[in-house]
Amino acid sequence: MLPSENRLRRRQDFATAVKRGRRAGRPLLVVHLSRDGDPRGQADRTSDFHPHVAEGTPSARAGFVVSKAVGSAVVRNLVKRRLRHLVRDRLSRLPAGSLIVVRALPPAGSASYHDLEHDLDAALKRLLRVEPTATAATGAGR
Repeated sequence: MLPSENRLRRRQDFATAVKRGRRAGRPLLVVHLSRDGDPRGQADRTSDFHPHVAEGTPSARAGFVVSKAVGSAVVRNLVKRRLRHLVRDRLSRLPAGSLIVVRALPPAGSASYHDLEHDLDAALKRLLRVEPTATAATGAGR
């Protein structure tokens, strides 16, 4: 289970991560990562209510999309539980305030836990890779 402060709940937060974030597709899932920060503000998340969240530093938050194309309700819930567990262990690697949406594709319904783990790790590795600067990418400045 993800702690409350690490869950995406509002449609606007999902939309922000999908529209403004970067995307990495894998055979079993698509991961959207937005480093925009928390659009809601921090007053309600960094108070005495959540003492383990540092003052002024929003924690990363995650949401999941598992459509009916993945399988029956039992299969969809299994996939969501597996993805929540996998993401929970990886939230500390994400930049503070980032939003992540994991969308399961139809083959995820028949995939093993380890296959989901492999695809999630590969997608996160791609998304968290440091982008080369424009100068380095064009070869300018040599």
